[in-house]
Amino acid sequence: MSDIIRLLPDSVANQIAAGEVIQRPASAVKELLENSVDSGAKLVELHLRDAGKSLIQVSDDGCGMSETDARMAFERHATSKLRSADDLFNIRTLGFRGEALASIAAVAQVELKTRLHDEDLGCCIRIEGAEIKSQEACGGNAGTSIIIKNLFFNIPARRKFLKSNNTELRHIIEEFQRVALVNPEVAFHMYHNNKVVFQLHKATLKQRIVNIFGNQYNKRLLPVEINTGDVNINGFIVHPHHAKKVRGEQYFFCNKRFIRSPYLNHAVENACRELLPDKAFPGFFIYMEVDPGSIDINIHPTKTEVKFSEEKSVYAFLHSAVKQALGKFNITPSLDFTEDVNSGLIPPKHEMPVRMPTISVNPDYNPFEQPDFRGRKDPRTERNEENWDKLFDLAHKKHDAHFSIDDETPVSGLEKPAHTIRPDWNENREEFTDKKIFQFGGAYIISNVKSGLMIIDQKRAQERILFEHFLEKMGSGSISTQQLLFPQTVALSPDEFALLNEIRGELKQLGFDIADFGPNTIIVNGSPHDIEISDIRLSLERILENYRTEKTDLNIDKKTRIAASLAKNLSVGSNKKMNEQEMNHIIDKLFACQAPDISPSGKKIVRILRKDDLFDLLT
Repeated sequence: MSDIIRLLPDSVANQIAAGEVIQRPASAVKELLENSVDSGAKLVELHLRDAGKSLIQVSDDGCGMSETDARMAFERHATSKLRSADDLFNIRTLGFRGEALASIAAVAQVELKTRLHDEDLGCCIRIEGAEIKSQEACGGNAGTSIIIKNLFFNIPARRKFLKSNNTELRHIIEEFQRVALVNPEVAFHMYHNNKVVFQLHKATLKQRIVNIFGNQYNKRLLPVEINTGDVNINGFIVHPHHAKKVRGEQYFFCNKRFIRSPYLNHAVENACRELLPDKAFPGFFIYMEVDPGSIDINIHPTKTEVKFSEEKSVYAFLHSAVKQALGKFNITPSLDFTEDVNSGLIPPKHEMPVRMPTISVNPDYNPFEQPDFRGRKDPRTERNEENWDKLFDLAHKKHDAHFSIDDETPVSGLEKPAHTIRPDWNENREEFTDKKIFQFGGAYIISNVKSGLMIIDQKRAQERILFEHFLEKMGSGSISTQQLLFPQTVALSPDEFALLNEIRGELKQLGFDIADFGPNTIIVNGSPHDIEISDIRLSLERILENYRTEKTDLNIDKKTRIAASLAKNLSVGSNKKMNEQEMNHIIDKLFACQAPDISPSGKKIVRILRKDDLFDLLT
């Protein structure tokens, strides 16, 4: 048998490696931005065309590279950050494995221009599919500029699986924000199709957060800070009153690197548990500094996951820091034992005479004497107390007759009335159904049916009704729009604006009349009839949040996701009291649906408690 194992060609090996590092345009943007930050740049500019599919250009004013370094940068595992294996445990930079540029050059057309600050001429290298096409001297600004054209041009299958421009742009914005949030001392500019998306100047950490997410965060951020010998934690937590029903702005950074950690997420959520609304998640921007030797950041190709050597200690410190921040700003209830108990008393004036307290009593008062009602009716008569006296006498009579709920087990001490407490299901049907429907706990509709008691979750029922209503209307295009007398202006963050552009067509089919009104701002001229005018802004924000974070099957289209999101937002909540007509309306609409027993999120809507089940509960 001949030998069958052979080395892969470099071009194929580079494409395989690129599949691990460069998954979409946002991956390339992340690697280039991190390289610019590592170069010591004070200004980084990102230019995009077609959400990075046609063009990605990152320019900086960093240290630049020599001609030899520029050529070596595109070799696999070529890096300036490591000299030995021991350096892996003392990493303080973002890029260190030397895979980014080699992976990008393997799947795109790349042009690199770079110049050292003390040199008059720089270097220009052009690479296509990992093959160097040219290398020559050139002029230009000090620093580095990298242009990536036609990403995945030589891998059509990978390019075919890229999402729409709005989706890819949203992922790029997320990566851009993560780099910008942790480097407030660096100015970042971002342009898409020659339009400004971000212009972030050098700022403080809080200013950088506000500049990215909007001025409303200026009053929502509570500072978090704790310094120990093992870990230093600082940053901000969003006021619990502004917690969202979905995971929104949750950012962890360790040694100036964005990380994901469900374990640390739990520490923050546990510290805020008593203050958060039901099923809400806190927002936070937490920055941690630890000894590089105590973490391992080389466990994931994208370096977004780290492993702490003392994970439990970090958890405890983070939990304590958040608790301390909430207590410092009186977010948590507290008792102040240092406050003077007399601090609320006002001392009398010096000239005010001192008077002895006096007590007035009625010496003729007799507690056993009947009060004088002065011509008014006896209150006992007003309360129809004579009937209560008859009932009292009746209860003390001795009877030989017995009665019980099921007329099988005798219960003594009471006379059986004309009709029992629980009449027979069939014989006294009409009498039992005088009150055939009622609401319990402001959340459930209960009605009797032939087989027992039917319990309906009113919120889930309303979700199902609205979900099928919106799906039907979106399919037929017959949803009418209520035009607003005073159009509403809604300012969005750049990623929310990109997300809205992704689903703008579906929102129009739902009945929204939306037009652009400046950078990252829209004006709502009309909305569906189902939405209250005062709730338009909140409804749009929730639709975007639910659509962004909802985990759905890949086969579910955008219309289904948006219809489910809007139905969830508009459905009646708990503690919503309804009259009998409203409850009957929900029941009729629910059982006219195609799937009346399951909510759009897959939860049960209706349950029947049968007579046997009720009997078991009472025995």
